[in-house]
Amino acid sequence: MEFKLTTPCFIKRKQDLKFIMRAFILLFCTSVFSFSSGDLLSQNSKIVIDTDTILTIDEVFDIIYKQTDYSFAYKSEIFKDVPSIELKKGSIKTNDLLNQILSKGNFNVVFGTNNTILIKEKEIDIKIEQGFQVSGIVTDFNGQSLAGANVLEKGTINGVQTDFNGKFSLNVTDQEAVLEISYLGFVTIEVLVDGQDNFSIVLQEDSEKLDEIVVVGYGIQRKKDLTGSISTVDGEVLSKRNVTQLSQALQGTMPGMMVTRSSDEPGESASVRVRGITTIGDNSPLFIVDGVPIDNINYVNPSNIESITVLKDAASASIYGARAAAGVILITTKRAKEGQINLEYTSNIGFDKPTAFIEKVGPQRYLEMINEWVWNDAGNTPGQEYALYAQEEVDNWISNNQSNPNQYPITDWQSLLLKRQANRQSHELVISAGGEKVNTRASVKYEDIGALYNHRSFTRILTRVNNSIEITDNLSAEVDFSHNYTHNTEPMVNPVWNALSYAPIYAAQWDDGRIAGGKNGDNAYAMLNYGGNDDYWVNNINGRLGLTFKPTKNLSFTARVAPNLKSTKYKTFRKQIEYYSENDPTQFGGFISGFNATNLSERRVDSYNLTKQFLVNYEKSFNVHNVNTMIGYEDFYAFNESVGAIGRNFELNSYPYLDLAPVDFITASGYANENSYRSFFGRATYDYKSKYFIQGNLRLDGSSRFHQDYRWGYFPSVSAGWAISEESFMQNLTSISFLKIRGSWGNMGNERIGNYPYQSNINFSNGLFYQGNDVVSATTAAQVDYAIQDISWETTETFDVGLDLQLFKNKFTLNADYYKKTTKGMLLDLEIPDYIGFSNPTQNAGEMYTTGWDFNVSWKEVVNDLSYTISLNLSDSKTKMGGLSGIVFDGSTIIREGSEFNEWYGYKSDGIFQTQEEVDNSALLNSSVQPGDIKYLDVSGPDGEPDGVISPDYDRVLLGGSLPRYLYGGTIDLNYKGFDFSLAVQGVGMQNSYLNSNLTKPFVGQWHNVSKIVDGNYWSHYNTPEENLKATYPRLSYTSESANYSTSDFWLINGAYFRLKNIVLGYTFPESTFSQVKLKSIRVYGSVNDLFTISHFPDGWDPESAYDSLINTTINLGISVKF
Repeated sequence: MEFKLTTPCFIKRKQDLKFIMRAFILLFCTSVFSFSSGDLLSQNSKIVIDTDTILTIDEVFDIIYKQTDYSFAYKSEIFKDVPSIELKKGSIKTNDLLNQILSKGNFNVVFGTNNTILIKEKEIDIKIEQGFQVSGIVTDFNGQSLAGANVLEKGTINGVQTDFNGKFSLNVTDQEAVLEISYLGFVTIEVLVDGQDNFSIVLQEDSEKLDEIVVVGYGIQRKKDLTGSISTVDGEVLSKRNVTQLSQALQGTMPGMMVTRSSDEPGESASVRVRGITTIGDNSPLFIVDGVPIDNINYVNPSNIESITVLKDAASASIYGARAAAGVILITTKRAKEGQINLEYTSNIGFDKPTAFIEKVGPQRYLEMINEWVWNDAGNTPGQEYALYAQEEVDNWISNNQSNPNQYPITDWQSLLLKRQANRQSHELVISAGGEKVNTRASVKYEDIGALYNHRSFTRILTRVNNSIEITDNLSAEVDFSHNYTHNTEPMVNPVWNALSYAPIYAAQWDDGRIAGGKNGDNAYAMLNYGGNDDYWVNNINGRLGLTFKPTKNLSFTARVAPNLKSTKYKTFRKQIEYYSENDPTQFGGFISGFNATNLSERRVDSYNLTKQFLVNYEKSFNVHNVNTMIGYEDFYAFNESVGAIGRNFELNSYPYLDLAPVDFITASGYANENSYRSFFGRATYDYKSKYFIQGNLRLDGSSRFHQDYRWGYFPSVSAGWAISEESFMQNLTSISFLKIRGSWGNMGNERIGNYPYQSNINFSNGLFYQGNDVVSATTAAQVDYAIQDISWETTETFDVGLDLQLFKNKFTLNADYYKKTTKGMLLDLEIPDYIGFSNPTQNAGEMYTTGWDFNVSWKEVVNDLSYTISLNLSDSKTKMGGLSGIVFDGSTIIREGSEFNEWYGYKSDGIFQTQEEVDNSALLNSSVQPGDIKYLDVSGPDGEPDGVISPDYDRVLLGGSLPRYLYGGTIDLNYKGFDFSLAVQGVGMQNSYLNSNLTKPFVGQWHNVSKIVDGNYWSHYNTPEENLKATYPRLSYTSESANYSTSDFWLINGAYFRLKNIVLGYTFPESTFSQVKLKSIRVYGSVNDLFTISHFPDGWDPESAYDSLINTTINLGISVKF
């Protein structure tokens, strides 16, 4: 069979990609090891001198102004006596040039706002012969030392600058002197000496002096210039949470982001959604790391992250076109800082404990309740209460266990299958070296995460090296490399559900230690410890090579190539497990369920992809007009190939290799697929006097997943903003630091619809045919799909209005947005008659509407030695279904025209039947309904009126949305004299949550245990009428099980919850403490994740966990040492 792909990409062969990877690795290694000690000096921007010349000081400042972002302020006569200077053709560091010209006289340099440098004449220097010696270190909010900070004795001209490590030493007048510390872009503070001789000083960024730069699609912008809706989080916030998976670290950090999880198993991920639901299909956002798309956010080490930006509306995200409908998350990784060399080691050791455990009834109560269960379905005949287990057995089971544990077993399945805690550890080494030409940051992190049961582990090694290289004054490069190695081991059963559900009267082991049969061969203890393992290994390698050529100050060209190679190996070895009689070790009892043969399954998946980008940026200021434009090209190619084999009925269960499999019981499989896209895009921004802003984006995408006549899509957006605070009539309102309103409109697309749905597929199989009297096998083929060629993009139109407000010298910040999203052309499988013989074809046929809002507020301040930040975010969205061409997705939740997305769908309840008379006079779901069963309302019938019958066709109704509403998160961060403290909370304000029947229904599978929350709270013939009126759960019954546990509002509860998400307390020792051993700093800390939760769920339930998994409290202790 011939397979053909039409692809716009340049590289289609694996050999080509291997060549690129070899070349990339060679260049990477060359760059890593090419710097010398001389390269590690402080790096500065450079000024280009076109020819040998003699210039006045004013002319020199004019050249610096034109080639950098700095401007100068000084009195016009200040340089009248300063001679001109001679400059040679070539380049010179800006700092060296300033030193050269200012050395001609007595001048002081003061950094002002907006990169303005104020130059003043020095006063007469006063030398202090005697005084008091002070020293210390100056750092930013995150503990990074600040080189070149000014430390001045207030009221004098006595001062110094900090060195490369942020240290200073100064002789002041006396012990009551006041130090004034200032640094460009930070708030100036005053510190009273008060007899102290050593200080650790933390400066807070001043957004009035330093315009915050944020990462946007294919570039950066000043945050105050944005016209789109974005959210950002600093990498330090994520790193402090000490979680393995980045997706889980994002929970509660930003407004408009819904992060949900159902398990804390090692390696488990979380679901990430941006601004609710966008399509019936894949709602995952697009993840971008340093400008390159990735398919798994959890491959990124949280401690390597500088910042994360979430692009939420069309103005910010439409530059990514066909992949941006569900939002875009931009991850920027850390790079080495100039002029510093650091080696840092961080170690974490901790453990996990479940946040909650559902308790089960003991053996005697279990026997009593299962007897009642049988008695109820038998008609409650007096004298038949002990139909299944005799009264003597019930009353004496526990005592009989002492003398005959095999016949009267008592098994604590939770203690047997689960551990009290699971240990975890991580170790990370980071080397940073910033030089004049090469800046390198390399990190390697090892993680070993245990589970709450045996034979489960998760081991990972994350490596990343980022290089920034200045090749010439106009040409620079970035060469990055990352590798993720993961090994995950699991037993053949996840025993959490079994531990929570197995009845205590069945044996896991006989008293001599042999495997017992459990309940008819259902024995999770045997499966866990003797059933084999399910392993997978992942090797994921990413490379990134970028070149930027800047021929002028305003124009730049950037080219990037980013290959990715991924290899995944799966190996499942399921072993045969036999069990024998309790009394005779030689009497075969049978096989443990599902383990009657030894089988081995192996699979290898190899994939590679290549991203190529070319960008042109131009920015220019014309007096009060500022223009920034970008045009770009991108293409992407991906190939995946899988091969697998299964061997059955192994003779040995200790040799997990396919060469031992019987020849007649080996099957093989394999597949391959590829896809590609090509894109052209552009962005233009304009602002007038930093007051009025407008931005336009356009992207043209072509995807190989669509027919060539419907392959291309156009995705435009436009946005505007008005900085009201810059208007003249606002200047007297000093409390308002910044105020802007903005709005945007645009279209985005979704091309994640699988590969080539416009093509008909041929399925191959093996069929049996008669040739005479002989039966032979032959390969068969058949078309299975009815394909429609003109399917194309799902498109999402987005409208957003927003407000940005800062008050009280930027201490208070508020960002708020309201948005509407309309998705059209959703791909649905439309019904065709069965007699056609094909599966239902996919067409653009659905619509969806989402409205929502989000906001965040924060307060940030430094008060003497205390710096603190308080923030809160809140968001909400609601999705309604539009026309679906008659398609209905029906079940416990429903998707149909007019419903919410995945809205609960079932019966309306009216309590529990109390008497037979009430049953006789009510509409019933079936004839088995008795007093003690749930009463349902007769809503409608064939004629639109109640018909006296409860039926699924007419009486099931919409019960409310299932998705969380009013998601919130908050943080408190404190820093005081070396101590740091952070607290994070997270929760859901409203949700219709369903109590899973696997945990509320007694005797699941007709033998599982009963939750303690049910015992004493269900309707029973043993209760008084008054007690039954207060019953929370229906009677014990198998015949009424389908009715009582049908989806209805009886089982819906308020799923809102509040969770103390994270607490961190740390202390950084003063550098002087370990100066003799040449350490820069040591920080010790402890952290707790998911410490406690407040919710309406029954005791033992965690509001996020699935019925067969656990959410854990994690306790960590750590140390970070910096050399």
